Amino acid sequence: MYSEVKKRLRGSIAPIITPFHEDYSIDFETQEKLINWHIESGSHAISVCGTTGEPASLTTEERVKVMENAARVINGRVPFVPGTGSTNYDETIYLTKKAKELGADAALIIVPYYNKPSQHALYKHYKSIAETVDIPIIVYNIPGRTAVNLHVDTLAALVRDVPQIIGVKESNKDFEHVNRVLLKCGRDFNLYSGIELLCYPMLAIGGAGHISATANVCPKEVAQLYNDWVSGNIQAALDHHFELMELNDVLFEDTNPAPLKVALGLMGKAKPVLRRPMDLPTPELQEKIRRVLSKHVQLPDHAATK
Repeated sequence: MYSEVKKRLRGSIAPIITPFHEDYSIDFETQEKLINWHIESGSHAISVCGTTGEPASLTTEERVKVMENAARVINGRVPFVPGTGSTNYDETIYLTKKAKELGADAALIIVPYYNKPSQHALYKHYKSIAETVDIPIIVYNIPGRTAVNLHVDTLAALVRDVPQIIGVKESNKDFEHVNRVLLKCGRDFNLYSGIELLCYPMLAIGGAGHISATANVCPKEVAQLYNDWVSGNIQAALDHHFELMELNDVLFEDTNPAPLKVALGLMGKAKPVLRRPMDLPTPELQEKIRRVLSKHVQLPDHAATK
């Protein structure tokens, strides 16, 4: 049952921003345009309400509306993997059930943040979610945001005991750790890079693809990196890796997705608006983003900044 889902969920799973109007309400029209642009640009799947989508700044019902709109726009054209995790267990269950009702291919469920649960508690957390909602699960390990790292042995125990867990997004700069994920969880386990500079290296060890914030501004190039790799054009994939490196770096000089929203504003794709407590980068960094971005995309004459 889950093997087919694992085969489908490979490549660039684009983690779309949540666009806002100037009054901070959700801009669903722009969300629709972004999703269509990603599908037309070759993104292999779409995710919403991950870190890039500012889920902690959305109410629970807003997250449902973002998922509903995304599911409607995608309409089965590519796989759909919404982020449904939270530091609140009941909210995670509620959102994961909604994802299943919407026909999502899998749910991306973050390691709970702030609470710093033990490894024993994390095992029980994910096992209980899987026992409550029958949907394929991609675990999201991002210790820089959550303040706790899901250990390889804990993940391996979950993979052994919970067949719904089909993969992990590792936003983990410890490349030794991610190597051991495939060693202990099985080389058929879907490993996705959540670290931009590790997208290519993770493919080289057998990764299933990447969930890269940079796809928000260069969806074609981020997807093509994967396409070149699987087609055997290793040199082209490596070229993409290095060509994107400067852009990857500048997009993380401030907290994601603040630089992304500046970039998308410059491109005329979305208003450069974040909800508090987030804010846009300094004018100096915004100018640097413009300078680096202009090497990759043609910017309109009157690009939006704040």
